[in-house]
Order: sequence, then C-alpha cells, then structure tokens
Amino acid sequence: MLSKKTKYGLKALSYLARQKPLEPILISEISESENISKKFLESILLLLKKNGILSSKKGKGGGYYLLKKPSEIKISTLIRILEGPIAMLPCVSLNYYQKCDDCNSEESCSLNRLMAEVRDNTLKILENKTLEDFHCGT
Repeated sequence: MLSKKTKYGLKALSYLARQKPLEPILISEISESENISKKFLESILLLLKKNGILSSKKGKGGGYYLLKKPSEIKISTLIRILEGPIAMLPCVSLNYYQKCDDCNSEESCSLNRLMAEVRDNTLKILENKTLEDFHCGT
C-alpha cells in the first residue's frame, strides 16, 4: 500500500506536469487543487527538489516546477524517492537489499522466489510508465 506521502507526491507531480513547462506554481495552488495539506505538501516537494525532480523560484512569480519533461520521469524513480524500496521484502530489493535475519537460504526460500516475481512484474510496469503517462489520464 502506498503511503499518503507517495500518493500526494504523485498527485502534486501530476498537477505540475499539466502546467506549462518551467512555469513555477505556488504550493498553495497545488494544495488547494489536489486537496493536500500545505504543510505536508511542502515537505514532499522539498524531498522531490532535493532528489532533482523539481526546482523552485522564490519571490513574485515563484513556486515549484518540473526540471525534466514528464516523459523523462519514470514512475519507478518517483516511488523510490517517495516510498523507498519497491520490493516487498528486503532480500529481493534491487536497490535496498538486506539479508533476512530469519532465513537460512534465499535460494531455497519459496517466499523469496514469490516476492522476486512480484517485484519483477511491478518493476515491469513502473519502469515503463512515466509522469506523462500518469498525468494524461487525469
């Protein structure tokens, strides 16, 4: 299940993707349009800025804007920034791998194999969808 942070981050990015490229949008406009708490949204947008998805302009005419075209921003990248690992278990994570403490052998673990298959199929979708694909349906 996606956290509210991820859900709201994706909604805000979808909103920004529908705007004119490089045109700063106020947090209050995004917050009101997408029904997201302004304070919570600020922290989400700062995280996305820190990770190179957004930039911002201060002062009159300021706000947040996408640094890349929506077609260049993979949903998998956004999920990893906002949510963390895509894999449901750390032992099958490609970017956040950790061995499970309670497992004797990953090779013989049926749960490991199942969750690796879930990860692969999830990644197949998320790696092939961009913010452009996501926001076009809204």
